[in-house]
Amino acid sequence: MDLQEKEKFRDSIATIDQKGKRNFIFPKKPRGNFYKYRTYVSWVLLVFMFSAPFIKINGNQLLLFNVIERKFNIFGFPFWPQDFHLLVISLLVSIVFIILFTVVFGRIFCGWMCPQTIFMEMLFRKVEYFIEGDRTKQIKLEKQDWNFEKIRKKISKWFVFFIISFLISNVFLAYIIGSDVIVGYIIEGPANHVSTLINLTVFTFIFYFVFAWFREQVCIIVCPYGRLQGVLLDNKSINVAYDFVRGEAENGRKKIKKDEDRASFGNGDCIDCGLCVQVCPTGIDIRNGTQLECINCTACIDACDEIMDKTGFEKGLIRYASEDNIENKEQFKFTTRLIAYSVILSILMMVLVAMLFLRNDVEATVLRLPGQTFQTTETAIRNIYTVKLINKTSSNIENIDIRLISHAGKVELIGGLLKVDRQDLKEGSLFIEIEKKDLTSSKEKLKLGIYKGEVLIETTSTTFSGPLK
Repeated sequence: MDLQEKEKFRDSIATIDQKGKRNFIFPKKPRGNFYKYRTYVSWVLLVFMFSAPFIKINGNQLLLFNVIERKFNIFGFPFWPQDFHLLVISLLVSIVFIILFTVVFGRIFCGWMCPQTIFMEMLFRKVEYFIEGDRTKQIKLEKQDWNFEKIRKKISKWFVFFIISFLISNVFLAYIIGSDVIVGYIIEGPANHVSTLINLTVFTFIFYFVFAWFREQVCIIVCPYGRLQGVLLDNKSINVAYDFVRGEAENGRKKIKKDEDRASFGNGDCIDCGLCVQVCPTGIDIRNGTQLECINCTACIDACDEIMDKTGFEKGLIRYASEDNIENKEQFKFTTRLIAYSVILSILMMVLVAMLFLRNDVEATVLRLPGQTFQTTETAIRNIYTVKLINKTSSNIENIDIRLISHAGKVELIGGLLKVDRQDLKEGSLFIEIEKKDLTSSKEKLKLGIYKGEVLIETTSTTFSGPLK
């Protein structure tokens, strides 16, 4: 085999044929310890995903991302747009964590926790295996003419795919507009919420398109994480990897023959059965090294271990390992790069935790009413203000009073003491009056205290206008 033939795998991807048309992948159903563990993890994540919008903590939805009304709940804690700085820090923590995780463990997230992989491999693919059978039967069904059997199986599969896509769309919508709203829409009937039903149908068809046709191309073409790993991985990163030293030996892989002495011929432990390629959901050959399409799903590990057992060779020809571990037998160790990422991640996490603890339950904004000038009496100056109070807690807050802290004077709340309902915003007006003798400039900076009864719950500041000195 010449060099060009050896390197041809770098020129194309498995999902595109030589004519540039879509080449559908029919992976063999995996089995083995890793697949069993992945199934358990998937069950836990699927149960969490489908139940999280319907779990309440102190009356708050466990997870809510209502961008339209700017309401967010993270594990039952409500967050407002005023907490945007916390979101920024959280995103920075997530980015650094992903970088550190990828540098150490490669693309393990994609194979074990990514929603795309879990839905595809643990829901839609299992339905496909149940209705159409394993790889060989699926290929045979695809090639045969349209007869009763093919029509029955295809329509059954497409119908179940659509139902699952519809359920996923409803759950995702519950994360956005709230589970109580979704339940209310269902009780009232779709006819009363046609626009929501249309949007839901559109998203259903998007999910259906992704999992029925586009499939693994999401990981290969759309997802940026696969390309990100190319700049993050190095020879010390732990990936699903083929032990080419052991598998190829001196004279490469070779089909096995009964009672042969492979060592005397210089052949490696790989018997070139191709099973690792058949079980791969993206259609790659892991023996060609680390590739963009590999999602670290471990299907090839299970398949290879099964063959190694049958042939009497040691397991682990394909395993979690780094290039340095395979080639030089080096064990994993923390490098300067990893230490730097770890330090940055630790600092960001400490900042986030500190900001969460310092986050106030009530946020107040007091601003002078636009277009209004100050009023004067013989001894005092008076200004009118608008006040906005945000209650970020899960309880109503009553008897809210606002008092001056920095100056002597009085605050008059129009309408009396304020009450702010749970997770609500309250607007009002107030007058602030200060004696002329207590003012030192025409624009005085005031500090105000927000009190619940006699307890100070928040402070804010504003400016106070007066005559030129």
